[in-house]
Amino acid sequence: MIITVTLNAAMDKTLEVPSFTPGRRHRTVDQTTMPGGKGVNIARAIKRLGQPVIATGFAGGPTGNRIVEALNDESILNDFVRIGDESRTNTAVLDPTTGLQTEINERGPAVSAQELELFREKLLYLAQGASICVFAGSLPRGIETDVYFSLIREVRRLGVTTMIDTDGEPLRLSMRAEPDIVSPNELEAEELVGHEFNDAADRAQAVVEMTRLGAHEAIMTVSDGCYARIFESGSPALYRVRIAEQEARSAVGSGDAFLAGYVSARYSDRDPAECLRFGVACGAESTLHFGAGILDSARVDRLLGEVESERVEIGAEIG
Repeated sequence: MIITVTLNAAMDKTLEVPSFTPGRRHRTVDQTTMPGGKGVNIARAIKRLGQPVIATGFAGGPTGNRIVEALNDESILNDFVRIGDESRTNTAVLDPTTGLQTEINERGPAVSAQELELFREKLLYLAQGASICVFAGSLPRGIETDVYFSLIREVRRLGVTTMIDTDGEPLRLSMRAEPDIVSPNELEAEELVGHEFNDAADRAQAVVEMTRLGAHEAIMTVSDGCYARIFESGSPALYRVRIAEQEARSAVGSGDAFLAGYVSARYSDRDPAECLRFGVACGAESTLHFGAGILDSARVDRLLGEVESERVEIGAEIG
């Protein structure tokens, strides 16, 4: 079983509005509303890839009820801790004429110490039957920024592989728990290592630096694939994996689809480099859809042949 943890779950409403201009009145040409938050998006994609997954986290108020009901409607197994405060609703406007997306994310509910303790107990119970646990997304109010550090440490003690995908101080502190895998995007990675990346060599070096901060393996997603420092036959290996740009409808959630693909392949015991290639194919395929975590597994398999992987050395010429 794979667990995804979403401490700040949401109902995500996405509106497709051509020629969107702030201050003007517009009509949508398409819209979708679905449960969201990074961990929920990852769970949706894992489910579509046919792997066993359970989504957990916090859900509160009528919005929390809608999150759970909608996940049930999608046949996504879930077990959320119910809280007193209202779960958030996020709104995004996608302009298909420019490809730009404007997002308005609510800050989320307040979570009490008692509610957090209930979640910790639930997570440790679920982890007894799991092999992988993915911690993803932002934190709601009332939760200390070191929460991922403490949860990762406790789950790792049960022999579960841990993965973290968040940003800012929660990401930095989580490195002290030595997660098995850290998987930020480029901007999040720049903040974590403390400097901007000017070229491909900087990006390759960054995943090495992230492992020096505590993670055993590091994957950084970029617009056309990823850079990764992983272990292959017990030895560290540095990879650059890429795919040609797709005719994207929406790139929102492509990083979540990447991680879902990587996790699904790893759960199936595929070779480490093949896990990266499969993740990149999933991320690329997801951009063809309207809504985060949505992908077509048959088209993922077809795209896999377009994914290129290169094992590189630090200081080597990297494209």
